[in-house]
Amino acid sequence: MPESCYPQVFKGRGAPSSQLSQRFGNEAREDDGDWLDARASVDGKAPPPRTSVSEEFPKSILNFNTSPDLPFDRSINGYRGCEHGCIYCYARPTHAYHDLSPGLDFETKLFAKPDAARLLRRTMAQRSYKPAPIAIGTNTDPYQPIERTYRITRSILELMLETRHPIGITTKSSRVTRDADLLAELAKDNLTGVALSVTTLDGALARKLEPRCPAPHKRVEAVKSLSEAGVFVHVNIAPVIPAITDHELEHIVEAVAEAGAQSVSWIPLRLPHEVSPLFREWLQLHYPDRAGKVMSIQQDMRGGRDNDPRFGMRMRGQGVWAELMQSRMQRLIRKYGLGQSKWRLRSDLFVRPDADGQMLLL
Repeated sequence: MPESCYPQVFKGRGAPSSQLSQRFGNEAREDDGDWLDARASVDGKAPPPRTSVSEEFPKSILNFNTSPDLPFDRSINGYRGCEHGCIYCYARPTHAYHDLSPGLDFETKLFAKPDAARLLRRTMAQRSYKPAPIAIGTNTDPYQPIERTYRITRSILELMLETRHPIGITTKSSRVTRDADLLAELAKDNLTGVALSVTTLDGALARKLEPRCPAPHKRVEAVKSLSEAGVFVHVNIAPVIPAITDHELEHIVEAVAEAGAQSVSWIPLRLPHEVSPLFREWLQLHYPDRAGKVMSIQQDMRGGRDNDPRFGMRMRGQGVWAELMQSRMQRLIRKYGLGQSKWRLRSDLFVRPDADGQMLLL
């Protein structure tokens, strides 16, 4: 690979390259992404990729799962791909399903589903539909930058408020506070809760690790803002990266507890499929001095592999390092009076709409 190409650090991007998936027969192509076709030489380097958004109009929007690791059985993803660019994101491999790279394509070639709320309304209008908490943000962030324009997440929350339907939100963005008015109303009847991800308090590290996420202090401020608005706030320290962020556990828990978080949890680093080589590449670029140590501890927690996909293990790891982190978290939870999230969201207030947007009287 020529020096002028990959890998290199793109300002504002997380992935060092556009590695293609080898799981779906795509390895024959050297490069991917339309922007590469018009690549010009700028001081011997490829120009930084720009973000593009394509609209898609699926026939349904609600996804159901039976995973024993997840506390919900249904979810919504208003977007595919995520501009936040978190190098560790376990959702990156989903872009490979569409012949796009889990690397730079995942964070530059985005998809939006403008009809999400309308499709959800149609599903909820069906007599066979039984309400239960919906999770949003489980694949890609519902408050990534393009939400400012598309407002897909807000339209879904408006529908939740209208129908009195429970919804749980997972995000690492302080932009969630822009919907504090809707969240506060939903929270009055125990219809919502927000899980904010805080990976590090180090702004310089965050710019490398999750380059287009709001700064760590902004997320801590969001915890405080939502808590003061009466919204249940859970903080997920995820992922915990050995020899990179694990030393921050005590500082993070202290900061979010003071900000008003009601519960906290942690998840060790996961490196499924194409995330593993992308993360290894990122380590060599940013932390070559400790790359070997990081991956040695990672493999110790994952049964000798970069990743352990087994149910029951993928969210907590194993071995001495995982046990040490878990014991530290348990001590911190006791110290600050926090508990693991137990969102008992209500489903008994649901008012079924009709498919055209009117509420049913009977």
